[in-house]
This record gives sequence, C-alpha cells and structure tokens, in this order.
Amino acid sequence: MTTSAQQFVTPLTFQALSGHPVHTALFDAAQEQAMGHIHLARWADLLLIAPASANTLAKMANGLADDLLSTLYLASECPVYVAPAMNQAMWHKAATQDNMRRLQQHNVSVIGPAIGQQACGEQGFGRMSEPADICQHLLADHKPKPMQGIKLLISAGPTREPLDPVRYITNRSSGKMGYAIATAAKQAGALVTLVSGPVNIPEPAEVNIVKVETADQMYSAVMQRAEQHDIYIGAAAVADYRPAVLQDHKIKKQHDHSVIELTKNPDIIGSVASLPSKPFVVGFAAETNDLENYAILKLQTKNLDIIAANWVGQTEGGFDSERNALQVFWPDGNKQFAMTDKSTLAQQLLSLITEKFHEKNPAKNS
Repeated sequence: MTTSAQQFVTPLTFQALSGHPVHTALFDAAQEQAMGHIHLARWADLLLIAPASANTLAKMANGLADDLLSTLYLASECPVYVAPAMNQAMWHKAATQDNMRRLQQHNVSVIGPAIGQQACGEQGFGRMSEPADICQHLLADHKPKPMQGIKLLISAGPTREPLDPVRYITNRSSGKMGYAIATAAKQAGALVTLVSGPVNIPEPAEVNIVKVETADQMYSAVMQRAEQHDIYIGAAAVADYRPAVLQDHKIKKQHDHSVIELTKNPDIIGSVASLPSKPFVVGFAAETNDLENYAILKLQTKNLDIIAANWVGQTEGGFDSERNALQVFWPDGNKQFAMTDKSTLAQQLLSLITEKFHEKNPAKNS
C-alpha cells in the first residue's frame, strides 16, 4: 500500500480481511539485505496495481522509484496490469493520456477505467473497474487463446446522418455490445480492429480503433479493411437512410409540417459478404417483431455465415442496456443465448463464431 492508500484504508484492515501481511515500506528489515521489494518482485506471478492513481501512472511511465510500489514495478519481470482510478478531468488530461500510451508501449496492460460516480462526486470516465471485472480480465488473459492470430474486424455503435450543421438522424445504439465483443476477442487472442460510430463508453484496451460518424464513412472504413481480415462482425446499428440534401445552414422552424427526403445508405454487411475474397461474415439483426423470420431472411439474402438477432424495444436488453439475449442462426443450425450481461454474452457468442469459423476454415485452426 502506498502512503496515500493508507489515508483511505488502514493496512491492518487489509491484513485482517485477507489473512496476509500488507507491505508498505521500501526497505524491510525482515528480508535478507532488507531488500523486500526484490523479494516481492521475484515472488509475484503477476503484478496488478489497483487502483492506479494518476501519480502512480506518471511515476511508472517515467521510471521513478521513490516508494515500494514504484520500485516493485521497476524490479518486476512478470506481467503488469494497472486499473486506473482518478477524477474524470485528470483522466482526460493530455499528460495522463501520454503516460498511458507510454506504459502500453512498455507492455503494461490496462483494465478500464469505467464510467460512473466518482469519490469526488463527479461523473465520467476515471472510476476504477469493478473488482469482479478486473478478475475476469486477468483470468481471461491466462486462459487458452482460441482466437490466437485471427484478424477480426468489427463495426459497432450508431451512425449519425446530418440534416444541417446542428442536427442529425441517429438511433439508440450505445455500442456496448460491439465494444464487449471487441474486448472479448482481444482477450481470446484475436488481432482486433474496431470501426466505431460515436459512443460514450470506454475504449477497449489494445484494440485498433477507427472512429467514424456517418454510414458512408463506416462503409469506407470497413470496405478498405475487410479483405485483410479473417472475420467481420457487423454489430453497428447503421442508419438505413440519410437526408438526400445536407443543408449548409440551420433549418428554421417556419411551417407546421416539414418534409425531409431521405436516400438509402450503402449496405455494409451485404457489400462485405459479396467481396471476391470475403471474410467469415457475422451480421446482427435488431427487431421489434417476427425476429426469427427476419433474421433468417437476412442470413440468406445477404450471404452471411452467421447472424445474431435480438429484440429491441422490450422491457430488458437491447439498445443502451447492460444486458442482452441473442438468437443466433447459421445455414444449418441455431442457438439461443439467455439474457445476461453483455460481457458474458460476447464471450459466449465469440466461442460459437470461433467454432464455426474453424469448421469452415480448418487450415486456420491453430
């Protein structure tokens, strides 16, 4: 524990709860040559710093070692993870983001941060990930990697179709499902590229992110990369239509009724599935009625390998929710995944996708 940590919780509390000694001093007289930090560094299989304050991250990024924690980091040869926790303004500060990039270049893995209520009373990114999520991340990193080396392209989130300089047409997609899939795929060993519409959730660590806004931009970003990937998952809620005319000035309220002409957006998932060297294509279908028939029709007409369908507009799950359920179809089978949190659902779906991908591409099976 650092000196600052001891201002929140005493070492005695942690010792009583864990049944293990709590180390606070850089030099430990009980250790041979009083070098306790070297003993701890050699003992550890993994080093997790949680919560990792802005100050600690800055020390690590710049190689400072003036207390037990920062010295332990420099002396450790095991995998290192940090779970950042700080005020939202501190997290977004350029200096902090520079430190995070430097740490990732030094092979430090980052878990979080999450968005939510902070100790200072403010809301935003910077809240430490929940302990259960941190444990899940650590355990996943040390499991077999069923997607090791697979290049996965995923699109997620909504698109925004501008009407004028201040207004746009969009939908209720939060991007949470797509981001959960990207995170789970990275943990499973895949090389992940995420094409993301505008969202307000934390970016997955160690994932190549391409940010777009409109359906046309998402189409271009996906089509430029699709044939270089093994799997494409179209989890984005892409607008079917966009305004036919983009006004260069704010539209004024003048009449009781106004008509906006719309024109169809490009079909991203269908275009990827029609490529000469197409990847394994997984589509999504969000429906308010007749889910199974719509999903199967989309699977067949768009030449998809798998389609994952879910209800929207229901009391639980779907858009802007932490939970979801899926009915998954492929040409000769189907499977249902019950309502659960999107992180768990993403892992379940990826397990099925990986299985079907290897059935179709046995040479890729590692």
